[in-house]
Order: sequence, then C-alpha cells, then structure tokens
Amino acid sequence: MTDQRIIIEMGMGNDLHGMDYTKAALRAIEDAFRHSSLPLFSSLGMDHAEMRVQVTVAVQQPDKLDLAILTAKLPRGRVTVTAVKGGLNVENPENNDTIVIATAAVEAFLPNQSAKWQLTKT
Repeated sequence: MTDQRIIIEMGMGNDLHGMDYTKAALRAIEDAFRHSSLPLFSSLGMDHAEMRVQVTVAVQQPDKLDLAILTAKLPRGRVTVTAVKGGLNVENPENNDTIVIATAAVEAFLPNQSAKWQLTKT
C-alpha cells in the first residue's frame, strides 16, 4: 500500500542576530507544529510509528543546516528532513547584521486506510 498524506503544515522562523540557519529552521518547524493536531492516533488506537513525516526546510544556505539536529527535534514518526534553497536573508547595512528567515513544510503520511472504512447511507 502507498502512503497517503494526512496533513501538511507550513511554518516560518528566523534568527535575528546570529545567522544561525539551524536555529531559524527549528523555529519554522515549531511554528508549523503550532498549527496542527493529530487526534486520530488516540481516536483510532494507532501507533505514531506508523506515520512517516517528511519535512522540507528552505534557507538561503541549505548546506549550513544541521539536519541531524532538525530530525532529532521531531517528536513522532519516521522522519526525513530535506534542505532546499529558499527562505530569505535580510541584511542591515547599518550594522552588517543579517536576519535569516527559514520556511518549513511538515507533511505527515499514513499507510492507506481506505480498507478500514466503509461509507454507509443514513
């Protein structure tokens, strides 16, 4: 059976002064978490281990992300984190400081559950 996406949430995070791409990415992932809840696991008696979590994080310098740290912060499921070029760097010419802005998409997938459900007429 193929997995079906059950949720996708987007988030944005930043690091104002340290140019820390991983910190900005963690904040983007946390922002996405704040917009979602998955009560279906307890409602259906499912194990979170059945869930596959795919995270895509976009920053201007994806090679500066620590993917192991990002992966470790995800609380449930089988996690994959991918870094891509995106996000935004905003430079302040007055103090040579750069704000790093990261975006993240957090997707959760479950094995196809259609065989477990049946539509009935009411």
